[in-house]
Amino acid sequence: MKAPLLPFEVEVVPDDAGVTARAGLPLVVETARALGLGALVHEHVAVRQRDSGYTEADKVEVATLLIAGGGTCLDDVQVLESDKGLLRLLGRTSLPSANALRNFLYSFHDDKLIEKAQRERPEGQVAYIPEENGPLRGLGQVNVDLVRRIDSLHPMTKATLDHDATIIESHKKQALCHYEEGRGYQPSLITWVEQDLIVADEWRDGNVPAGMANLPTIQRGFAALPSTVTKRAFRADSACYDERVLKWLASPARTDEPGGPIGFTISADMTPQLRAACEAVPATGWTVLEERPREIVACSEVEFTPGEWPKDARPLRYLALRFEKRQRDLFQAPTVDKYLAVVTNREGAVADLIRWHWEKAGTIEHVHDVMKNGLAAGTPPCGRFGANAAWHRLNVLTYNALSAMKSHVLPPAYSTAEPKRLRHGVFTMAGRLVSHAGKLLLRVGQTAEQVAGLLAARGNVSAMHARLSPA
Repeated sequence: MKAPLLPFEVEVVPDDAGVTARAGLPLVVETARALGLGALVHEHVAVRQRDSGYTEADKVEVATLLIAGGGTCLDDVQVLESDKGLLRLLGRTSLPSANALRNFLYSFHDDKLIEKAQRERPEGQVAYIPEENGPLRGLGQVNVDLVRRIDSLHPMTKATLDHDATIIESHKKQALCHYEEGRGYQPSLITWVEQDLIVADEWRDGNVPAGMANLPTIQRGFAALPSTVTKRAFRADSACYDERVLKWLASPARTDEPGGPIGFTISADMTPQLRAACEAVPATGWTVLEERPREIVACSEVEFTPGEWPKDARPLRYLALRFEKRQRDLFQAPTVDKYLAVVTNREGAVADLIRWHWEKAGTIEHVHDVMKNGLAAGTPPCGRFGANAAWHRLNVLTYNALSAMKSHVLPPAYSTAEPKRLRHGVFTMAGRLVSHAGKLLLRVGQTAEQVAGLLAARGNVSAMHARLSPA
């Protein structure tokens, strides 16, 4: 027997500006304004060709609101505009249209830079990484300044930066084939683990190898750190196992910098020479690191110097991992299944360094997942490379604004919440708007407010605004 339908009917009435289904969403705008996001955009991004219409700051604010609210494409701005009560809370009568936002994104694209990158790539090389135009670089500087303002609320002296790239699938005809045999893009990110902030990003075509030209992005990531940082570290997979990256990170010049030296761990390419060094370790030289259901993982330090490493430079440490199955197939010889290695300039026990290196899987990979599936980075809005790069960077700004909100605005219960939970518990709260004594009042249910902590959150936003405002 089927369950009966719910006992109500739908009646369509004129739009009601006295109610909203998103009573908590204005917190995103208030947090961004308290952090001074609009002023930063006004300072670094100039693309408007006339004085009328929405400013660049308006469009970035609405894009941030759209992404935080769950929109995954530009047309979703119509959903926000249909909530007339939300518009009243925002102090607006309308929002930039999808076309206005699309044209704004187009201003970050430059065909001449694409053509220049194609001309300058080495003969026989297919992949290339175009330069960013002025507005896109400006949007990157907005994020740098935003990171520093967020850090100033609770300054950190330690910065662990994790680097990784990810695949964003796309069926657009401009999307190129990636190494997993699909089509799409392959952007890279650098996150500041202690602050849960993205400090640098780079948009790339899908056919760009993960190990191609990572040093400039790494350098931008460390340059974004505030001067309060006095201890720096870096973790990455084998995409950063590159002579230029290793030499820059290990350079003695790092010691004299304000942030001090950079201690790093990077997954190493398992070359035949490195594998031979691993195989040369005697059985007694291995220490069991983990006993898994199907395999035993052991570790050891091996003597190895890559051929291109300068003889007068400080040698790096190579930490080897051996993976051996617990039970083999019938008649299979008892051979080791796999070796992996990590290169580092840090001191300490091998097991401790490897476990620290493995922590990267819970940081940068989680950030990529949130960007693609919790926000809107996984849905590039068009086929223009620069416009998609700007969309990705707007998602970065949204991620950082939400991170600041979780750390300094919302109740502790939301400190690790993903965007989907923020929408469910805070942003999509029903509210009724009334005018009283010349003031606009938002009335929300007591139980819903207790779950979201809206009153305390708005008090925290006000305190943040006062703290970051110039004297």
